[in-house]
Amino acid sequence: MKCRPRGLPSKLLHGAFWLGLLLLGPHCFAQNNYEIQVYGSETVPARALMIESHTNFTLQGSKTPLDGVLPTNHSFRETIELTYGFNDWFETGFYIFTSAQSGYGWQWVGDHIRPRVRVPEKWHWPVGVSLSTEIGYQRRQYSTDTWSFELRPIVDKKIGKWYMAVNPALEKSLHGLNQNKTFEFAPAVKVSYDVVPKVSVGMEYYGSCGPISGFDPVGEQQQQFMPVVDLNVSEKWEFNFGAGVGVTRSTDHWLIKAIIGRRFSNFPRRRKQ
Repeated sequence: MKCRPRGLPSKLLHGAFWLGLLLLGPHCFAQNNYEIQVYGSETVPARALMIESHTNFTLQGSKTPLDGVLPTNHSFRETIELTYGFNDWFETGFYIFTSAQSGYGWQWVGDHIRPRVRVPEKWHWPVGVSLSTEIGYQRRQYSTDTWSFELRPIVDKKIGKWYMAVNPALEKSLHGLNQNKTFEFAPAVKVSYDVVPKVSVGMEYYGSCGPISGFDPVGEQQQQFMPVVDLNVSEKWEFNFGAGVGVTRSTDHWLIKAIIGRRFSNFPRRRKQ
């Protein structure tokens, strides 16, 4: 991120950020465990292809089927994400979800597509802003809703060595058990600190409050906190590692994740004449 503070008191912003997180905390729920990531506002550069591997393992999760969905305990989930940048303000991502666990083997779960637009850096806004939309299918044995839609506003800011990102997402079932419900509020938040130039440590939070018309009882919501390490070794490679703990009975209690990304510039390459 290239944003820098312009006369903003960093201690005040930092305090406000954590206050907001604490206010969200009592109400909300974690996103699914196929692609566990808090989005930054930056998009993939024009004519660049980003390939990411999202690897997640549930150390302690549900042990019996619920509403026809397979248990999550000791499940291994691998997601491949392909994102292409069309220009300096628009990208599109495509996801392939898979899952493996004892007794069921390795299974294809579903696919999603995710167009995203951003406010270009040349506009010089004080914060980074982008808007992601996502629609896709997931098999019934892995989700109570086979078709779903997500609208994810993204706001982030770099202040010295501190970085903050907020994703107040809205999710909607298009077909399945919850298709008659309104949008659900599913926030994600991240704060991190640059320990050294290429390494940062931080905390990520994932939640879902239930329908915006009336939040679910706290015990039925999912809330997950995840200490993370980010390695920014070069402009081509990105690494994110974390271990998450769920703090409500409806959340997988322990899981670990790893995201490895590789960016390919000038894709596809032009042939020499």
